[in-house]
Amino acid sequence: MEWIIIILIVLLLVVLVSCIKIVPQAQAYVVERLGAYQGTWSVGLHVKIPFLDKVARRVNLKEQVADFPPQPVITKDNVTMRIDTVVFYQITDPRLFTYGVENPMMAIENLTATTLRNIIGDLELDETLTSRETINTQMRAALDIATDPWGIKVNRVELKNIIPPAEIQNAMERQMKAERERREAVTRAEGEKKAQILSAEGEKESAILRAEAEKQSAILRAEAEKEKMIREAEGQAEAILKVQQANADGIRMLKEAEADDAVLKIKSLEAFEKAADGKATKILLPADLQGIASLATAFREVSEK
Repeated sequence: MEWIIIILIVLLLVVLVSCIKIVPQAQAYVVERLGAYQGTWSVGLHVKIPFLDKVARRVNLKEQVADFPPQPVITKDNVTMRIDTVVFYQITDPRLFTYGVENPMMAIENLTATTLRNIIGDLELDETLTSRETINTQMRAALDIATDPWGIKVNRVELKNIIPPAEIQNAMERQMKAERERREAVTRAEGEKKAQILSAEGEKESAILRAEAEKQSAILRAEAEKEKMIREAEGQAEAILKVQQANADGIRMLKEAEADDAVLKIKSLEAFEKAADGKATKILLPADLQGIASLATAFREVSEK
């Protein structure tokens, strides 16, 4: 009897412990009572009624990523390609997520495929390859509206890969190669043009510098010639001034010495000698040297005055 009581107590403790539930962060538990929805447990400690309540579903409230395989789609210009999508979603209502749709992930995948076909069917191949952002926006809006009754919010949709047919890929590669070669040719032509412009500018600058140098050289030569002429003129003027000064000094010295007639005669003869300068073969003297003396005497009188 005691063993039965002990067993019952242990079973009771096990049942009570199993009824205690701790909901971790970023999760929610959907609880049913007798098969009907009872409530949603959020983070924390919860206790359920034994044999009546049960946890119907544990829901992850984090943002999740669904990577779907490539789906065949046909463009407006009848080109078949394969596109795989990535959907970022988050469960906002655990109750709707549990009871809104039987298999939410399969439903999202099928909904993504049909929405993608509808959008790509209105676009041509070139538009499809260059309008990723537009396609992503349209798909996100359409999926968000469609999944709202399921308690799911679609945050973002991305086209992971766009795989066109092999022949189109080859044509695109040839086009890209031709475009790359064209850009390289344009770049080379621009480089050559810049080099020619730089060379022409260099030659122009060199010609200008040579002209400037010749101009400066001519100016310097003219200034040097001008300076030479000025200095020669100054030298001649200074020589004349010195000669006049010497004559004035000679006259003043004769005046101060009170030279007599004999000295004046001698000076007159010296003047005739200088006039001859050693080159004249004949010197004509006045017949009357006394006249010369008289002339010297007159000169002296004039100087004394």
